[in-house]
Amino acid sequence: MAGAIKAAGGEEIEREAMAQGPIRVGEAVATGAGRLPYRAVIHAAAMGYEGNRMIPPTSESIQAATQAALEVADRLGLESVAFPALGTGVGGFDLAEAAALMVAAARRYLSQPNARVRRIIFVLRNENARQTFQEAIDQDGAVA
Repeated sequence: MAGAIKAAGGEEIEREAMAQGPIRVGEAVATGAGRLPYRAVIHAAAMGYEGNRMIPPTSESIQAATQAALEVADRLGLESVAFPALGTGVGGFDLAEAAALMVAAARRYLSQPNARVRRIIFVLRNENARQTFQEAIDQDGAVA
């Protein structure tokens, strides 16, 4: 996903993110959106690297990264935020488990009376991923 954001938004997004890093797994930071038509890009670390070794995503890191991204969006005064399926690409985390974790984190955040973000969108790579997230939403009692 980072490569797609860089390609569409420009090198300045990566430069700004790198200037704020490294961040720990489970944290998030915001940068400008470059050429993208958005106010910001939030970089949520569900996995990380130590040297050339990948630190794989975990249930805890996906929950923490989702929550951290929502907190950053809230601080920025954003009313909506879009998420990919954190940890499921290069990280190889199970899609259904990531969906359940992220939907639950989103519901917890939205249940807060002072939450500024009112719309959370999951931007997914294919129909299978969309269906998997829809099932998690349906199981969690949320309305799609």
